[in-house]
Amino acid sequence: MTYAIAADGKRVATHFGRCEKYVLVDIDGGRESGRRVLSNPGHEPGLLPRLLSRHEVSYVVAGGAGPRAVGLLGELGIGVHIGVFGPVEDVIRQIAAGELPSGENACEH
Repeated sequence: MTYAIAADGKRVATHFGRCEKYVLVDIDGGRESGRRVLSNPGHEPGLLPRLLSRHEVSYVVAGGAGPRAVGLLGELGIGVHIGVFGPVEDVIRQIAAGELPSGENACEH
């Protein structure tokens, strides 16, 4: 399963669409099996969900996301975990362990 973690530097970004990059992490059997970084091409409605779908992302992880983005991701079969904060490395360990917490959406759309 591939997770796209919205990131600014080494931390989970507060906004899905306005982050610096996406850390794409493949998790199989509770272990990381691959990782790559995808630069954010820009905030344009509908662009990011289609891009992540082409990269076979199963879930997006971010501090927050607007309702339109969440809806478009859902239409493409991509789940969303929002309200996630902290270092990307910690979040990857939590995903692999099946312990990814979700919290309050940081996006104020």
